Amino acid sequence: MILIVDDDIAVRTSLGLLLKQAGYATKAVATPEEALRVVRDAAPQLVLMDMNYSLATTGEDGLRLLGQVKDVAPQLPVILITGWGSISLAVEGMKAGAAEFVTKPWNNDALLQTIRTALSLAENAATAPADEVSPTRRQLDKQYNFANIVGQDAQLLHVLRSVGQVAATDASVLIEGESGTGKELIAEAIHQNSNRRHKPFVKVNLGGISASLFESEMFGHRRGAFTDAKADRQGRFELANGGTIFLDEIGELDLGSQVKLLRVLQDRTYEVLGDSRSRSLDIRVICATNRDLAQEVREGRFREDLFYRINLITVRLPALRERPDDVPLLAQHFVQNLRTAYHRPALKVNTRALHWLREQPLPGNIRELKNLVERAVLVSGKDELGPEDFQAQAQRLPVKVEPGALPEVGLMTLDEMEAQMIRKTVEFYAGNLSRVAKALGLSRGALYRRLEKFNIPFDAAQ
Repeated sequence: MILIVDDDIAVRTSLGLLLKQAGYATKAVATPEEALRVVRDAAPQLVLMDMNYSLATTGEDGLRLLGQVKDVAPQLPVILITGWGSISLAVEGMKAGAAEFVTKPWNNDALLQTIRTALSLAENAATAPADEVSPTRRQLDKQYNFANIVGQDAQLLHVLRSVGQVAATDASVLIEGESGTGKELIAEAIHQNSNRRHKPFVKVNLGGISASLFESEMFGHRRGAFTDAKADRQGRFELANGGTIFLDEIGELDLGSQVKLLRVLQDRTYEVLGDSRSRSLDIRVICATNRDLAQEVREGRFREDLFYRINLITVRLPALRERPDDVPLLAQHFVQNLRTAYHRPALKVNTRALHWLREQPLPGNIRELKNLVERAVLVSGKDELGPEDFQAQAQRLPVKVEPGALPEVGLMTLDEMEAQMIRKTVEFYAGNLSRVAKALGLSRGALYRRLEKFNIPFDAAQ
């Protein structure tokens, strides 16, 4: 049973008819006091509640009722109904435990989808095992399609378990993680394990779309809509309709484009540029970022209402250094793929090389490891790769060291530190080698040997 709480009889009647036609049993009440009695006595599956019950229309009574409902039934999903003018209050409600918020006037299809999602998530939470032990990878692979994801680390398995549970719903998902951790693969896994898996999966890199082209790229345009619009163009949302849209690098979106995106995600409607007719969307939205969006919100660079719209479920991917035992598995996976790609069936990585790779910081995560393996395969020409083959191809990023500070362990070797100090000293003394040698505590001959060792040209150090 779904409990409807609104002091407007027209709203209660409208929602009751809509939900009845969709097959839901409902009960409608007008006051917070009646709502609390029903929650205590009848145990509804979901509460659909207005934010205002007084002339003041501040929304505070709605927030108070939400807190009281959560005190009585912490796991009961609550969907707030609000107007655009009180979205900030709805965001406060999300912080206080609401599952979602919808705005008046609502879109019937979007509202029903929101209700289905909230009920499904609540059901998954109720049936999940009480213990915190993640299932084994083998058990997960029997339940879900994670064929493209390699790893057995406990943190990764926890992520995959969450992905499997949420995939069957239409909940919006925000995937957080450093660059190269596999956010796109997780988004694809959510789609492949959903009821939309036979529909389109459209990937959009928002970091590569300028603000001036955002509407055209996302919503499409009609011929003649603007100067260079010489033909009709389908937008990404239209291409993804019925399926899933993956909005990568959403943290790069400017504030103006964020407003336009929020409207679409809220109403599930959009307009093609040059066409005033509104079009409906049936779509699942997955976003990804390597930024701390909560911090971006605090600093005013990301809209708070959009943040709470896209992160009904948040998935955080661990960095590769946080799951080092998966490094050898990933390296062997990449080598296996390269055997086929380069027709080298005998290609393999020896145990010493796998141990060496496991100890590397790999700040570029899985992407860096993949590139390192492929470079070693291409350059070495050997069928069995050892540590020396990877060491020769490792691309170390320049490390910025604050004055008086040392780099973190593992980021720079002693030779690299020595070479950097010699270069800085040569630059400081404008190539005067006598002064360089004295400053470094070396004889002139010892300095020449080091210049040769680190391939620092003599003509650049005279």
